[in-house]
Amino acid sequence: MMEANYAEIVQRLDQLTELSVELSSNHDIPLLLERILKAAKSMTHADGGTLYSVSADKKSLCFNISFNDSLGLYQGGTSGRPVNIPNIPLVDENGAKNLSAVAAFAANTGQSLNFQDVYKVDVFNFSGMRKFDEKFHYLSQSLLTVPMQDHEGELIGVLQLINAIDPESGQTRAFSVTDQRFIEALASQAAIAVTTQELISRLENLFESFVNLINIGIDEKSPNTGRHCQHVPELTMMLAEAVHETKTGPLADFKMSERDRRELWVAGLLHDCGKITTPVHVVEKSTKLQTIYDRIHQIDTRFEVLKRDAEIGALKDKLAAGGDPARLAEIDARLASALARLDDEREFLRKANIGSEGMKPEDQQRVQEIGRYRWVGVDGREQDFLDADELNNLTIRAGTLTQEERQIINNHISVTIRMLESLPWPKHLQRVPEYAGGHHEKMDGTGYPRGLRADQMSIQARMMAIADIFEALTAKDRPYKVGKTLSESLRILGGFRLRNHIDPDLFDVFVRNKVYRVYAERFMDPAQIDVVDESKIPGYVP
Repeated sequence: MMEANYAEIVQRLDQLTELSVELSSNHDIPLLLERILKAAKSMTHADGGTLYSVSADKKSLCFNISFNDSLGLYQGGTSGRPVNIPNIPLVDENGAKNLSAVAAFAANTGQSLNFQDVYKVDVFNFSGMRKFDEKFHYLSQSLLTVPMQDHEGELIGVLQLINAIDPESGQTRAFSVTDQRFIEALASQAAIAVTTQELISRLENLFESFVNLINIGIDEKSPNTGRHCQHVPELTMMLAEAVHETKTGPLADFKMSERDRRELWVAGLLHDCGKITTPVHVVEKSTKLQTIYDRIHQIDTRFEVLKRDAEIGALKDKLAAGGDPARLAEIDARLASALARLDDEREFLRKANIGSEGMKPEDQQRVQEIGRYRWVGVDGREQDFLDADELNNLTIRAGTLTQEERQIINNHISVTIRMLESLPWPKHLQRVPEYAGGHHEKMDGTGYPRGLRADQMSIQARMMAIADIFEALTAKDRPYKVGKTLSESLRILGGFRLRNHIDPDLFDVFVRNKVYRVYAERFMDPAQIDVVDESKIPGYVP
C-alpha cells in the first residue's frame, strides 16, 4: 500500500487547517457538509464519495450528498438533484444493530473500514454497490468508510470514499493508512462543527420560541395586543427591506446582512414585551368607566332612582293639590320635563363613556354639572351623583384612559428596556434593546421614555416607530376604537411627519415604495383598504 510522501502530507495539513477555519465560520449546514465531502475527495484523490446523515429517528442513514467524477454524477447537497437511493437501516426488524452494510457497521461500531477491493470481501453485503456498477458500467474497488462522531461520541453521519486514484498513473489504488488517518481527523472535526452549528440553530430556535412564548402570554392577557406583537415586526422588516433596496437619497447607504435582519426581527418581536406586566383592566379598557365591568350601569341605576324620586315627589304634590285640574296638569308637565331631562342626560353620559378622539370643553363642563346632582344611595345617605373617580374618567379629553392609566400603559416601554437590558445578549444581538426600546421616541425629542432626538436613535429604532404607529392606526381589534381606513391612516401618519415625530426620509420610503400597500394586502381587512391619493398625504411630495 503506497503511503503519502512528506510534501503531500504537508499539503494535506494545509488543507485540513484551511478547512478548520471554514468549518468554524460557515453557518450553512448543507454547504458545510458538501465542503467536507469535497475536501475528503481532494485529500485522498478519490473518484467518488458519499456522505450519509442520520435520520431524525436515529434508525437509518440517509444519502445526503453523492459525487462521482468519472461518471459526472452530483446528487443531493446544493445540486438541486435529489439522491434517489433508499436509506440504509441501522437496526433490523428485531431492533438488532445492522452490521451487514458497511456504512451501517461503521455507524453502529464507530470503526473505520478500509478495503482494497470490495469484490474480494465477503463479510459485508455489497449488493447495492454491485447494482450501481452494473447500471453505470462502473468498477468499484477501493473503499474507505469513516463514521462522523462529535466530541461526545454522538453519530452525525458517515463519510464514504470510493476508488482512490494514483495521481501519476491514473490507476485505481487502495486508500493508504495516511489517507485513513487524515479522513478520520477530518470526519471528527467536521462532526464537531456540524454539531456546533446544529446546537446554535437549536438555541436560536429555542430563543425565538421563548420570545413567542412571551407574546403568547401577552396575547392571553389581551387578544388586542397579541396581533400587534406579531404585525409590528412584520411591518418593520417590510420597511427595512424597502430601505435596503433604496439606491438614491439620504438612505442609499443603508444595507443589512442576514445577521442584521435577524437582530431587527428579534427586536420587533420583543418591542412590547414589557406589556406582560401591564394590568389587564387598563389594556382592555374599552370605555371610560370600565374596570372589571363597565360602571355606566351603576349610573343608569342612579338615574332610575332619580326618576323614581321625581315620580314619588309628583305623586305627593298631586295629593297636596286636592284635585285641582290646573295644578295636576302643571305637576304632570313638570314631571314629564324632569324625566325627559334625566333621560337626555343619561344618554349624554352613555356617549361620553364611549370615549373619542376629542371631548369638547363644554361637554366636560356638563359632566361636572351632572355630577353635582344629589341622590340617596342604598345606605340612605344623600351624596353627589358622580364620585371623584367617575368624574375624572368621564371627563377624559381623548380616548378612555385617565392620565394615571396612560402612565401605566406608557410604563411598558420602560419595563421593556429594563427586561431587555438585563439579558446577556451575544454580539450579533447587542442592539436589540436599543431598537426595541426606541419605538415611542420622537424625532424632536418629545417622545418617551428617554426623550431621545433623531440623532440619538438608530435608523432601525426609527423604522420601528413608524411600524408601531401605523399598525396601531390600522388595527381593527382594539377595544377602544375601530380600525381606520388605509387613506385615513396615511393622512394621520403624515401629520406625525409634519410635526417632526417620525423620520421624514423613512416616511418617504414608506409611501414611495408602497410599503403601506404590501402590509395592507397581507394584514388589513379588505373593507379598510380604500383608494389612496398619495398627493393628498400630508408631508409627502410625490
